[in-house]
Formats: sequence, C-alpha cells, structure tokens
Amino acid sequence: MKRPRLVLAAALSALLSWWSPGAAAVEIHDFASAAEQERYRVLIEELRCPQCQNQNLAASDAPIAVDLRTEVLRLLREGKSDTEIIDFLVGRYGDFVLYRPRWQPATYLLWLGPGALLIAAGLTVVLVVRRQRRAPPKAVLDGAARATLTRLLDENDDNSAGDRR
Repeated sequence: MKRPRLVLAAALSALLSWWSPGAAAVEIHDFASAAEQERYRVLIEELRCPQCQNQNLAASDAPIAVDLRTEVLRLLREGKSDTEIIDFLVGRYGDFVLYRPRWQPATYLLWLGPGALLIAAGLTVVLVVRRQRRAPPKAVLDGAARATLTRLLDENDDNSAGDRR
C-alpha cells in the first residue's frame, strides 16, 4: 500500500522539479562591445512582453519574449537604431509593447486622464468644503423650546416603554 504512494510522490516530485518556473534557461549572448550590450539591456527592459503583459522582455520567460529578445539582438547587430527597432516591434505588435506609450491622439486620454481626475477630485473637495461653510448655522434652542422638546421626548420614551410590554 505504501509503495504505490511512494512511487506516485517520487514521480510528482520529479515532474514538479522539471517543470519549475524558476528553472528557466539562461540566455548567453556575445556582444561586440559594452555599448551594444547596454543598448540591448535598455531595449529589452523598456519593451513589454506581449504575452505576459506586466513584464518586460528582460524579465519574461515566455517563448515569445525569448523570440523578441533574439529579434532585438539581430536588429542591433544589423546596425538599426533604437528608434528603428522600437518602430519595428510597434509595427508588429502595436503600441502595447511600449511601457511608455507615445504622445499621439490615441493616447491623449492615457497621458492626461490621471491629471484630469486629480484636478476633478481637488475641485470636488474645494466645492464641498465651501458649501459646508456657507450652510446656515445650526438652530439654537431657547429655554422654553428646549423644555418642550425634553417633555416630548420623555413622553415618547414612556409610550415606547408601554409598547414593549
């Protein structure tokens, strides 16, 4: 009885160690110069993985990220400028691959939206505070009105106590 469980546990352990996300392959590239290596690093850190969405190409282990890192390196070695490489990837995958989208009509709301919301929230706070300051002062009860109110509340309490019995 224990033997099948032991075999199953060993097989499961072997499968999990083989499939572990932390066991990703490390890419090794030979760069012509330190400048080329730095350009490559900057580019893959500023471009987003189309599959992972919240990771840049440098941090992603997705197959498409591996392909795009290879593509970036190929374009670098062909002598393309950073702008040409970014334009190539944007042409293929859209503005989504950019962590900092370009300033264009399609992204105006993206760039200006947070500031507009902050301004609107600030104006709302100012208007609410002003409205509260302009509100009429609370009514002050004189002695006779206070006595009448106290009598009415006491009568209400007496009636409520009778209802509970």
